Amino acid sequence: RFPPPSVLTIGIMYTRLGAVTHPKEVAMQVGDILRKKAARVATVRMNETVAIAAQLMRSSNISALVVKDVVRTEGNTAVGMFTERDVVRAIAEHGAAGVNMRVSQFISVQQLVSCTSTDTLEHVRHLMSKHHIRHVPVIDNYSLIGVVSIRDISTAFDDEATPFNLAASA
Repeated sequence: RFPPPSVLTIGIMYTRLGAVTHPKEVAMQVGDILRKKAARVATVRMNETVAIAAQLMRSSNISALVVKDVVRTEGNTAVGMFTERDVVRAIAEHGAAGVNMRVSQFISVQQLVSCTSTDTLEHVRHLMSKHHIRHVPVIDNYSLIGVVSIRDISTAFDDEATPFNLAASA
């Protein structure tokens, strides 16, 4: 008998060299990334100032916050993302007064682009590319459980490809 095939995927299938019967592709999911990240999700309320949001990002060493709104009927609801780019836009468009403006003035609340923990990394990468965004909140059963970034996805792709690269160079 032959050893079982070694299968890693991210849109590409890797297998051991030699005879392989029926390799099968298993796509990496968002949940695979979240299991490796800290459980805490950094958030800011819609009515906070740009200055407060910038301080939160700086103190947490992150580049994006999930924006939440307190809705009487639904509780805490994720309504958008606020990023370093939004801080720059606030100051570029409004000068120093931009830091005193509300976060809600710089986010688009028409449609929150989000994903679930069972979405594939390839699907989320496509969402990011289509909507020109770098951070996507992860929502399962109407609850915010994390955020994935394009860096998280890129690192996962690199980590998954590394065993193949090491085997191929041996």
